[in-house]
Amino acid sequence: MLRSLSQANAADLADRFYTTLLTDEEAQTFLSSSLVEERLKASLMKWVQDIFRQEGEQKAIFEEHQRKIGEVHARIKVPLRLVMHGASVLKSRMSELVLESDLNRADAARAIIQTDALIDQAIAIMSEAYMQGSMRRAQVDESYRLFALGQDIAHERDGQIAALFEWLQNVLFQMFDGCVLQPTPLSSSPFGLWLTHRAGLIFDGSPSLSAIEDIIARVDGSILSRLTEGHEAKSDLTIPLGELKNSVQEIKFLLNDLFQSVAGLENGRDPLTRALNRRFLPTILSREISLATNSGTQLSLMMLDVDHFKSINDQWGHSTGDAVLKQVAEIISDNVRLSDFVFRYGGEEFLIVLVETSAEEAHVVAERIREQLAAREIRLPAGGSVGVTASLGIATFQDHPDYNELIETADKALYDAKNAGRNRTIVAKAA
Repeated sequence: MLRSLSQANAADLADRFYTTLLTDEEAQTFLSSSLVEERLKASLMKWVQDIFRQEGEQKAIFEEHQRKIGEVHARIKVPLRLVMHGASVLKSRMSELVLESDLNRADAARAIIQTDALIDQAIAIMSEAYMQGSMRRAQVDESYRLFALGQDIAHERDGQIAALFEWLQNVLFQMFDGCVLQPTPLSSSPFGLWLTHRAGLIFDGSPSLSAIEDIIARVDGSILSRLTEGHEAKSDLTIPLGELKNSVQEIKFLLNDLFQSVAGLENGRDPLTRALNRRFLPTILSREISLATNSGTQLSLMMLDVDHFKSINDQWGHSTGDAVLKQVAEIISDNVRLSDFVFRYGGEEFLIVLVETSAEEAHVVAERIREQLAAREIRLPAGGSVGVTASLGIATFQDHPDYNELIETADKALYDAKNAGRNRTIVAKAA
């Protein structure tokens, strides 16, 4: 009875579930109507039907699936209260359907009790996996923060102050060289990108960080627009120029304050390539997906695999293989920004997170890396050199809140590049 009711009303149950969730302000940060219709609704319809057909091996398979759902919810930070609320919507609607059926009162009561028990059991399994996943994520988040804090602080501080003043210098050069003033917003400059994508992790919760963000908003939203307006005399620029200078000096002061306050160290880089440790990937990708969702910016992922790496190790030895990987990592780092993230993903695989980058822009970066690698003779420890190539796959964030979806899409594109003959870049098609 319950099986047939769930099958006949699966679409209605899914609609009610997501209609309720989409009215919740917190749920709107990771859900959209298009995402529900295109990807999630069909999955929920299947889930509703599977609850009422657990028999034998199917029961164990179903329970394992609930654990995976709980892990996904933890990765994308779905609040447990929303899961519980959605479950109550499903239970209420199933109870209504049972009462509308031709069952007598006693059988209807038993069916409602069974419905509640089965849904509660599924949610309990999800919740346990969710809590375990959340604890793991929290531990890794803190590890990454400690790692980031422990880098060469003086070098990082000086580099970002230099980037800030380079931006200011470019604005002034445009003004006094007679150019049409079209300054890059400070928030979109290398310094601004670093602040959004790096400092936000390192100094999370700091009042000084919030103060810098407020100053940047004022510079971009008010001061620059007043500088770009038509003025008959340069004296008209005195006030906004003074405000710009004071704003940059204030940011510099706050930056020094931020860096002086940091402490802690944890080794989080691959010792060979100096790329980031893979265990920090969930922390960074979760945050970047949240930023891309909330700001409407684009986010791309690049997977790079050194072609025929095993044969290099077999023919030349592991010391040569290590030299290849180190120089591949150098080429990657030379072609990405400080706001991007480079990971050693596997033996000869690298994963690059390109923030605020479209698929087309990511393809340009990937091709530049691929061409530079193919053109370079890799220096060998014992003398001589060897040529290598790489295959690359690119995926761009398509609103799915689970970062694993993005990784799997990029990995599939990399697989297609290798199958197509290697030494090429493939961009995954939008779903």
